[in-house]
Amino acid sequence: MSEPTPHAHHSIDYVEFTVTDLEQAKRFYADAFGWQFNDYGPGYAGIRSPRGDAAPEVGGLRVDQEVKAGGPLVLLYSSDLDQSVQAVKDAGGHVVNGPYEFPGGRRFHFTDPSGNELGVWADR
Repeated sequence: MSEPTPHAHHSIDYVEFTVTDLEQAKRFYADAFGWQFNDYGPGYAGIRSPRGDAAPEVGGLRVDQEVKAGGPLVLLYSSDLDQSVQAVKDAGGHVVNGPYEFPGGRRFHFTDPSGNELGVWADR
């Protein structure tokens, strides 16, 4: 069993999304991106690291009455942007911008079923 990866000083360590329906949000992110979760009761689920069980969680889903617009834009990386666009649509998300080209590659923005806006980018 490997040791957990230590937290890095001044790095992004955890991203928490406010959602209005925890089970719907878990289904959406599992279907669109293959995310897995640790359940901590009816109001919170931790997002497991894609590096495996020994790695710390990378974020969480927290239930609240509403999602407030604004804040930082979280970007996910994709090795196949067109497949990611389709996965977001198939999982019930809405593409709100793109895909479009930018100097580093291509990207699109989407909203999840609770209204959180995220982006996905690819280097080609």
